[in-house]
Amino acid sequence: MKAQVNEIVARFNESSNDPTCYYVARFRGPYLYLDRSDFGQVGPICRLKYTGDMNNWEFAIFKWSTERYGPDEWFFSGSEYVDGTVEGAMMAGLHAYPV
Repeated sequence: MKAQVNEIVARFNESSNDPTCYYVARFRGPYLYLDRSDFGQVGPICRLKYTGDMNNWEFAIFKWSTERYGPDEWFFSGSEYVDGTVEGAMMAGLHAYPV
């Protein structure tokens, strides 16, 4: 699963054609943390929980106001892209936290 996620993230980063903005995947237990590097500054964007299905991850956006992941937070710009996929989570992150 980790190799598959790393391939998805690499493909997404390549498709953006912006070397100053790219996602970085971190894994801890069942969680995938998607951080983003913007002009050399790396920060958290969202957390996904693996459910056993690569197309049905549980999503939580990082909330800077509380510095925590909010799994119940669904009122943010880009939430319409959250579809259970890693790609959808990264797209949602680009809209929630634009460069």
